[in-house]
Amino acid sequence: MSGPILVGVMPGQHAIVVERAAQVAAGAGVPLVCAYADVTVYPVDGTAGGPAAPIDPDGVAGAQGIPESLKATIAHQLDGLDVEWSIVPLAGEPARALAREAGDIGASMIVVGTREHKLTAALKELTAGSVARHLFHRQDLPVLVVPVNPRVPDDDDDD
Repeated sequence: MSGPILVGVMPGQHAIVVERAAQVAAGAGVPLVCAYADVTVYPVDGTAGGPAAPIDPDGVAGAQGIPESLKATIAHQLDGLDVEWSIVPLAGEPARALAREAGDIGASMIVVGTREHKLTAALKELTAGSVARHLFHRQDLPVLVVPVNPRVPDDDDDD
């Protein structure tokens, strides 16, 4: 691996996703790029980090950008780890935005987490599909999907 590791981040995400991405980046000796895709804006010129405009022009001005709480959470998670890291804002649908950014920065891998096992996540999966599924079906880069809160059946006796 020679390019950075790109990890999709969002508010409320389990820490394990960023931690695993940081472990991979540190082990490979490459930087970690944390990317936050804001679905309330779209890329005006088609680039991941280029100019963006709100989907709802009457919406809240200045809503785009990386939430300060997310920046602080990631800084706390990566504090003391031996990895160079940065955080970038992206615009639009997360899978497409991550794919564009991965190409733009020459990423070696994209890391995302799975969804929670909740009704709202299941409904989103049915209507829009998962970011992980969109990525691994449309990418030529490796995609590491970090399980978040995996379910293991009680009768699972495969040892």
